[in-house]
Amino acid sequence: MKSHFDATGDVLVVTGGANGIGAALARAYAEAGGSTCVLDIARTPGLAETAGLTHYEVDVSDRDAVFAAVDEVVARHGRIDGLVCSAAVQPRRDVADMDPAEWRRTLAVNLDGVVWGCQAVLPRMIERRRGSILMFASGLAHMGRAQASAYAASKGAIVSFAKSLAAEVAPHRIRVNTVFPGVIDTPQFRAANPDGPERAHWAATTGIGTPEDVVGPLLFLLSDAATMTGSTLTRDRSYPKE
Repeated sequence: MKSHFDATGDVLVVTGGANGIGAALARAYAEAGGSTCVLDIARTPGLAETAGLTHYEVDVSDRDAVFAAVDEVVARHGRIDGLVCSAAVQPRRDVADMDPAEWRRTLAVNLDGVVWGCQAVLPRMIERRRGSILMFASGLAHMGRAQASAYAASKGAIVSFAKSLAAEVAPHRIRVNTVFPGVIDTPQFRAANPDGPERAHWAATTGIGTPEDVVGPLLFLLSDAATMTGSTLTRDRSYPKE
């Protein structure tokens, strides 16, 4: 990706970057010359040892922990140029059977974690009058799905939150955009969509992409070439690689 995007000297914070799209972006950003700081409660073997990449063990639903990690990032690098909020959980449960703790945990990670990340990095971005914040939504925010009410609700809230934040910080030259990545083969997707008719449907109708398929659009949105804010980038489907 370095041939297309140059992140030399820039610093990116990725929440939920231990696997899936977040991990693919973290590696690509480091390969493009940037410093990537992953905030995730989990670790992926070998990820933290990648040159230009640092792992911080953080539960993004814990506001104090997020702020402390961001303070460490600034102390080490002196700046934050981008924030990508990819941490999420996706329980499968009927509404009638959903435990209150499970509902609150989904919103705490998927929505509160985004808010805490934004609160932590914004003062640094505002001071430098530069920054790009990306949030992941989902097609389920619009079309819904059985047993996905908590996840869909959290992603619907992200869409509204991103629009409002974009308007709020535009005077500070900070961009906020939302990404609908499409159907991507991640550990979370596999857990929520085991082999069966539903997964076969996704494969036949939209294709199932890889995390690396989303990296290019994300690097573009993080770059100065992306002049838009309050926008939504949508990948409707994946195409065959061969």
